[in-house]
Amino acid sequence: MTDVVGASATGYGLARSRRRRWLRGAALGAGVLLVGAVGGGWALYAKLSHNITADDAAADELARYERERPTELVRGAQNILLIGSDSRAGDGNRRYGKDSGTQRSDTTILLHLARDRRSATAVSLPRDLMVHVPDCLRGDGRRSEPSFTLFNSAFEVGGSACTVRTVEKLTDIRVDHYAVVDFSGFKDMVDAIDGVTVCLKKPIDDKAAKLRLPAGRVTLDGEQALGYVRARKSIGDGSDTGRMDRQQQFLGALVNKVQSSDVLLNPAKLYPLLDAATSALTTDPELASLRGLYQLVRGLRNVPTDHVQFLTAPREPYVYDSNRDQLMAGKADALFALLRADAPVKVADYVTGEKDDPSSENSAEPTFRGNTAAEDSCA
Repeated sequence: MTDVVGASATGYGLARSRRRRWLRGAALGAGVLLVGAVGGGWALYAKLSHNITADDAAADELARYERERPTELVRGAQNILLIGSDSRAGDGNRRYGKDSGTQRSDTTILLHLARDRRSATAVSLPRDLMVHVPDCLRGDGRRSEPSFTLFNSAFEVGGSACTVRTVEKLTDIRVDHYAVVDFSGFKDMVDAIDGVTVCLKKPIDDKAAKLRLPAGRVTLDGEQALGYVRARKSIGDGSDTGRMDRQQQFLGALVNKVQSSDVLLNPAKLYPLLDAATSALTTDPELASLRGLYQLVRGLRNVPTDHVQFLTAPREPYVYDSNRDQLMAGKADALFALLRADAPVKVADYVTGEKDDPSSENSAEPTFRGNTAAEDSCA
């Protein structure tokens, strides 16, 4: 058995305390919604549920290829594909660039929830990864040809169904659910909880991202948070690696903030957060309601914060183009095999920008570069 970094006796004590606060907050939050239902809260429930867009076309496309999709190996474990869309269409999104009529997956994360709901592992898939994209149904009704191309082209060609099929072929992991989040919804979620605090090792002055921030602990509002997680060229070493590191660290900070009693005990923050989150989502039909989302997240209340791990799929420069990535076959295969089997994944914390992998590809118990939601990079 491999262990998870941060699982000390003290860590578990703090985690239990956080879970108790979370449970109390969740109970009070549920009570508020229940009381509200008596006085017209059902209308709010219906509104929140209606906010979520069901991607029926993607579900039909996946059903067409059901026989070729991976089978579920561990009953109860869940794999959810989270896709951040960089489409410029829609309210509030055009300010981030010209609407060319296409969309690409700006960020894609495969989230694995353990069967016992005692751990969660989020794996970032680089957008510049060279992969085999299958033939997919285009928006105009025509079918594309199979191709070996950039990973984020799958979403542009055939939306979430094409991305799910590409990920499943790449990892041999069954994707149980998928959700697409847009720009404006992301900003609104951050603003709904009065911002998210991150630690900056150096000041940031990025005109393209419209960011000017001091070093140290900084609370980002929605607009700043979006610039922070999307900026690439002028922050850190300018690589996509640094960008994914920041995204993972930000998501860890977001998890901590949402689980805090400051949000869960405050109806004034809880409802706007739910409203923003549901409005931002396009999901598979099974998730496209508050009931569906609740069924998914209710088991998460028992996951200790320091057992929520973030890492990037092991990759290296593509042999024919150093500006592209390819999977490190042995290391990536080991990671995907652990996730398929619902086995523990050992993640070692690292400093953003560190280049060296802390374990060898041939290690009996591979260690993957990443971080946990509980770490504080300012400590």
